[in-house]
Amino acid sequence: MKIHQLSVFVENKPGHLALPCRLLSREGINIATLSLADTQRFGILRLIVRDWRQAKEVLERGGFAVNVTEVLAVEVADRPGGLTEILDVLEGAQVNVEYMYAFAVKLGDKAVLVFRFDKPDAAACTLAEAGISVLSNVELYDRLEGA
Repeated sequence: MKIHQLSVFVENKPGHLALPCRLLSREGINIATLSLADTQRFGILRLIVRDWRQAKEVLERGGFAVNVTEVLAVEVADRPGGLTEILDVLEGAQVNVEYMYAFAVKLGDKAVLVFRFDKPDAAACTLAEAGISVLSNVELYDRLEGA
């Protein structure tokens, strides 16, 4: 159920964000979703791609520091209160959300959010017990291609 996210460290200067994107593009690697967080000197570009191993290799060959993190892609009811329901389930299990971001496309009547948890295995079990869908890498890409 966990998927792999790449965290790429980029300098916070004009044009530096384009460099990793250009490398991936040249290799035919599509970015399914991303998030960018910045500080004064650098940014952390978080990416979800189909073949994370290939993308990691391409980026490292291009001189980037890349970290791989396991995250969960969670289906969320796309309506007021949908996210709150999931957060309530996690709060009851004492699982902390370290960060999260969303896919730009909906899958049917659901939104998909990417979560980084302090206890990903506990989060996955808690969500499954509550009937909340956590997508595997294969399920995620199969649904995205059908969207």
